[in-house]
Amino acid sequence: MKRALLFDIDGTLILTGGAGARALDRAFKYLYGLDYVMEKIHPHGKTDPEIVREIFNRSLGRDPSHAEMERALDFYVYFLKFEVQYALKFRVLPGVKELLDRLQKYDEFIEGLATGNVRNGARVKLSRPGLWQYFKFGGFGSDSENRKEILISAIERARRLSGNSVKGLIIGDTPRDVYAAHQAGLPVLAVATSTYTVDELKKAGADFILPDLSNIDEAFEVLRSF
Repeated sequence: MKRALLFDIDGTLILTGGAGARALDRAFKYLYGLDYVMEKIHPHGKTDPEIVREIFNRSLGRDPSHAEMERALDFYVYFLKFEVQYALKFRVLPGVKELLDRLQKYDEFIEGLATGNVRNGARVKLSRPGLWQYFKFGGFGSDSENRKEILISAIERARRLSGNSVKGLIIGDTPRDVYAAHQAGLPVLAVATSTYTVDELKKAGADFILPDLSNIDEAFEVLRSF
């Protein structure tokens, strides 16, 4: 049986230095003439469609139509390419590349993504540091607005890819990652690498918790233990 490791992106693998928020600000300025739409929105653990819907409700007082949602996300990705390329505070989080390199040596693992980013946005963010190539499949915000459904999509793709049954583990950094994983019947390794502390992630019910992934041996043992 394969072990499907499903990684979140923002706050788990990388920090973009605010590139996503700036890209959304630019998209809504271009489309609707609105300034600083992300100013009062807290995106941590939310899917891209959730964030766009929240912007519409806060700034325009209504939900977007399906066409408006798609257009806003398309322009977001367009501006994201520039913001990610020139983000001065963009960085890969400690231990990430080293851990992914080690996992490549073991057939028991298949590495995928479980992220609220739409697929094209995920590709943009992970291509800058050369991480996109590590992931063979994923569940994305372009699959669903609901994080639980994203995880289910990722697991189904892992099963098709492996041609067999799989055991899934979510690696994320927010309580929303934990809640969605448990709703989908999956365990969680939570890392305190963004805005949430070890204690907050423990309170949320994470099955495994690490301060970050810099201790490669410790992280690797957790990934083999579920």
